[in-house]
Amino acid sequence: MDRIDRRILRELQQEGRLTNAELAARVDLTPSPCLRRVRQLEQDGVILGYRALLDGVAVGRGFQPFVTITMRHEDRATVAEFERRVAELPEVVEAHRLFGEPDYLLRIAVADIAAYERFITDVLSGLPGIAQVNSHLTMKRVKADCGIPIGG
Repeated sequence: MDRIDRRILRELQQEGRLTNAELAARVDLTPSPCLRRVRQLEQDGVILGYRALLDGVAVGRGFQPFVTITMRHEDRATVAEFERRVAELPEVVEAHRLFGEPDYLLRIAVADIAAYERFITDVLSGLPGIAQVNSHLTMKRVKADCGIPIGG
C-alpha cells in the first residue's frame, strides 16, 4: 500500500459517498486509475464495505448502553454457542471478546431503558455460560468512531 492508497483510504473514511471523479480529484489521480486502486483495496480486504451512519434516536434505538459479560463456563462449546447467539441478536451492534475479566464487551441499541431491561431479562441473561452481566450507561459521547488512523 503506497501513499496514494493511504490518501484514498483517508478520503473514503471521511466521506464514503464520494463519486470516483471526486475521489480521484482529491488524491490527484485520473478517474480510471483511482477506480482500479479502490477496487484493488476492496479485493484485498482493506476496504471491508460501505454504510450509512444513523442517528439512533431517529430510528428508535437511542438508548445504547455498554454491557460487560463475565462467563461462568468458558469451555470451547459454551463460548462458541454464546458467540454464535450474540452475533444473531439485532440489539447487539458490537461485541468484543476481551483478555482477562470481564470476558466480553457489548454495545446494545434499543429504544429506551424499559426495552433494555426486557432485553437483559428475557434474552441476554438466558444465553449459555453467563455468570454476570453488568450495565454501563454513558453520560455523553465524547468522540464518535471517526475511522482508523491512516499514516503516511
